[in-house]
Amino acid sequence: MSTLIDQSELKAFVPIYSLSPDNIQEIANKTHVETIGAGKFVFKKGESDKKHIYLLSGNIELQNDKQVFKTIAGGSEDAKQPLAHSQPRHVSARAKDECNIIRVDSDLLDIMMTWDQTGTYHVEELGNEHESQQDEDWMMQLLQTKAFLKVPPANIQAIFMRMKQVQYKPGDVIIKQGEEGDYFYIIKNGRALVTRSTASNPKGIKLAELSSGDSFGEEALISEDKRNATITMLTPGTLVRLSKQDFISLLNEPNLYWLDYNKAKEKAQSEGLEWLDIRLPGEFQLNHIKNAVNIPLISMRLKLKNLDTSKKYILYCDTGRRSSAAAYILSENGISCFVLKDGLNAVPDEDKASG
Repeated sequence: MSTLIDQSELKAFVPIYSLSPDNIQEIANKTHVETIGAGKFVFKKGESDKKHIYLLSGNIELQNDKQVFKTIAGGSEDAKQPLAHSQPRHVSARAKDECNIIRVDSDLLDIMMTWDQTGTYHVEELGNEHESQQDEDWMMQLLQTKAFLKVPPANIQAIFMRMKQVQYKPGDVIIKQGEEGDYFYIIKNGRALVTRSTASNPKGIKLAELSSGDSFGEEALISEDKRNATITMLTPGTLVRLSKQDFISLLNEPNLYWLDYNKAKEKAQSEGLEWLDIRLPGEFQLNHIKNAVNIPLISMRLKLKNLDTSKKYILYCDTGRRSSAAAYILSENGISCFVLKDGLNAVPDEDKASG
């Protein structure tokens, strides 16, 4: 039976160590220690799993076409980094002996890092100090939903600031089937019932129950269609809502310029654009684009004065999420920049360096 990892153990790993204590604890609450038997594969070349995988104990062999080129021991400096972290996997990882590992969701980690490194998102109007832990719980759950993975990082703060809190009683109808869409909703606390009326059952068929952290109402806003279900409160509850106008505008990408790697490389060579790696120093040391300069997102506002405003930059991270947030900061300050689509994952190994 697997066990949850202790929060203190997570602080040894790059880039998890950079997260706030609350976010490290959130990851610890979702991360189980996994035992891999000797000879078993942790992952194979060509797989895409969107996981940061860390070695706790034992020895892992990294293989390329069945040839072992490196062995990583638990507790070593190499083990502080995620195992051969490229997507899709460029190599295979096989347990030399019995090993303990953890797998951390890469999207969740990336969102948390973007959230932490671009500043704390305040939602003062949504509650008081006695509700701060409750606020964090529903906001963190929301940030992990598939819908919010698509929200441009530069817009997350604005979304939280524009949300309004509304109290409801049992029996209150939040949205009604057939009506025009006006708001996007998230349940902060309480439970609600989802029903849909049909010709044979006009009173409605029960579809689901919703609770804290669940969101609804976006379909009608995006499609300009009518509400396709009725949602009624089962208990007293607090919901936060975002108007249709704010929802549509803030889910749209800010004015960023994305480049795929081939186009970015061409512009860097022909126009003298500079590569700017906005990940943490520990991530940069593991691997980075050749000739790139490292300015972490968390330091971006403080280091703006070090950037040459006459130059243009291509920003990148692992995925594009953190670099898009950094690009927004640069653009606000009059510095021209582009964002590498799909981040370092799109860069071939021969164009990377380490150290």
